[in-house]
Amino acid sequence: MTIVAVLMAIAIPSYRYVTNANRIAAEVNGLLGDMQYARGEAIKEGQTVTVCVSSDGATCNGATTWQNGWIVFSDLNGDQTVDVGDTVLRVQSTFTSTDTFVANNVAAVTFNREGFAAGLGPNGSLITLHALTPSSASTRCLSLTTVGLMTVQTYNQAPINGLTCQ
Repeated sequence: MTIVAVLMAIAIPSYRYVTNANRIAAEVNGLLGDMQYARGEAIKEGQTVTVCVSSDGATCNGATTWQNGWIVFSDLNGDQTVDVGDTVLRVQSTFTSTDTFVANNVAAVTFNREGFAAGLGPNGSLITLHALTPSSASTRCLSLTTVGLMTVQTYNQAPINGLTCQ
């Protein structure tokens, strides 16, 4: 019994760390993949494509809480609103975890036909993902630049375009 108790005391925290790390990686990579898809579609189709926060899977809600879900849609007039004639290309539903995925003043990103991103700050923007209990191990940021460069940063990694993940 003692041996089993000692092994469990060692294994459970490690298991929890691994499952949290995998969940965080999957969530941030999901948004990264959809952003890259939107940029690729904008270039391929020669029209604007928007990724925005959406809790209902059909309309943009203007919030910056990306954990509530998002949609990718062809945005024919580039107004970051799903209008008649716009097609929803992908839908990400609300996270089932208690993680937060929040951006500073970024509720939508629109890619033009050249792959450039609009709706970001002058140096680009960060969308920060935290687990329920934020820590350096459970924090990831998706860095976006106006030229369409997207990277995932870890906590306190060397800044990209002057933006540090925290």
